[in-house]
Amino acid sequence: MTTKDRPRVGIGIIVENSEGKILIGKRKGSHAPFYSIPGGNLEIGETFEKAATREIKEETNLIIKNPQVIAVTNNLETFNKELLHYISIILHTKTFKGQLKIMEPAKCDEWIWCNPKELPQPHFDASRLGIECYLKNKVYVGITDSSI
Repeated sequence: MTTKDRPRVGIGIIVENSEGKILIGKRKGSHAPFYSIPGGNLEIGETFEKAATREIKEETNLIIKNPQVIAVTNNLETFNKELLHYISIILHTKTFKGQLKIMEPAKCDEWIWCNPKELPQPHFDASRLGIECYLKNKVYVGITDSSI
């Protein structure tokens, strides 16, 4: 069995500022041209919180505190388009410090703060579903076969 035979685990982080806006990036390379919350792959032996903290620092230069798991997404749009099945763990934090920067210019064009109810498009399915969970205060929102 190969890694393509099983779902992988992704991490997505909703960073919320004092105005209630969330951090969104415009992706390049894989998942281009989609907008998305920061995130990446869970590494072997890593906690969700440590992965979130690492990914945020690697991508944005921000240092976050107390990220909390708020949702799980089953990313079937990505599977149908790329044949990669990811389950994403979504975390949320309002506590961060540092200067926002594009740390991986090969992967991200820009970081913007936006109203979570007015997401830029096109939007990556894991991010969109995670934000939907956040807005509805739900751990999981199902999708129908007709929406993928």
